[in-house]
Amino acid sequence: MTAESTAVPGAPRDFTMFTTSWCPFCQRLKKLLDESETPYTEIDVEADSDAAAFVESVNDGNRVVPTLLFSDGSTETNPGASKVRAKLDELAAAAE
Repeated sequence: MTAESTAVPGAPRDFTMFTTSWCPFCQRLKKLLDESETPYTEIDVEADSDAAAFVESVNDGNRVVPTLLFSDGSTETNPGASKVRAKLDELAAAAE
């Protein structure tokens, strides 16, 4: 898996969230995004070694989750829901 194959194609508001099942930060962010009906694709880094390698590659060799990959190829590690929504708004505005 590469950043190009992981980036969600299509709408600028699409993004991928790399998580683990036990991560409280992932659970909190998913809950907040679900409550605001913000769609995302989730990949468990413990079930996908290529995803784990990608997360490590963008976090200085560390497997830090949640790590988000946006449609423009940029990443954010452990962002708050408001920061995610701001980034998605920025991407949508740039696409107009």
